Amino acid sequence: MALRLVQVNFKARDDAALGRFWADALDWRVSSEGPGVTNVEPHGLVVPDPAVVCVDVVTVPDPETVKYCAHLDLATSSLAHQTELVARLKALGAASADIGQGDVPWTVLADPEGNVFCVLEPRAIYADTGPIAAVVVSCADPRAMARFWNAAMDWTLHEVTDEFARLRSAAGAGPYLEFVRVPDSIVWTRVNLDLRPYLRDDQAAEVTRLRTLGAMDADIGQGEVPWVVLTDPEGNEFCVLTPG
Repeated sequence: MALRLVQVNFKARDDAALGRFWADALDWRVSSEGPGVTNVEPHGLVVPDPAVVCVDVVTVPDPETVKYCAHLDLATSSLAHQTELVARLKALGAASADIGQGDVPWTVLADPEGNVFCVLEPRAIYADTGPIAAVVVSCADPRAMARFWNAAMDWTLHEVTDEFARLRSAAGAGPYLEFVRVPDSIVWTRVNLDLRPYLRDDQAAEVTRLRTLGAMDADIGQGEVPWVVLTDPEGNEFCVLTPG
């Protein structure tokens, strides 16, 4: 049994508009699995693909009440590419954001619905990740989060300290999942993680396994849906989707 990170889920006022922004930002395409949902994925995607973490944008009645602590870091290949990408993202509707970052080599932006994300300066570690360098989760205890998520998924733990932890697909491809210690105030977003079992695995068995690792059931008003909403040891909600 195993789970993999397949997408980050944005809660939005307008899924189509925000989905189009992220598709243009990542140079991906949009599709839809139904009203109120916009999927953003690479051109020619064949699933399952361990190198890809997609974006799923879902319209909810009141996104302002949703508070998650995950965000995206985007990769660049050079300082010129970073400058060009920031300018292009602003032309698409992103805005500069001040979250107290001070004088740093990366650029903090907010998407059209206010979700912060970072455009990183070129870093060798992210040279082969694709447009998304990392999915970053702010937390109080990176070591505890690394223990849970390393056991929860079939990804590989690459680094862990008191301040930072980093995992990546066991295939050695795609973006990283990173946990960064933030002892002070969290910058809230509307971005959570979605995990999926492999095709022949059992969703209920995976949920049971996650509970034994410390996950808790969560009721966010989801009602009767095919996915299961849980929280990790720091209370961050995530979803376990149906196998695929």
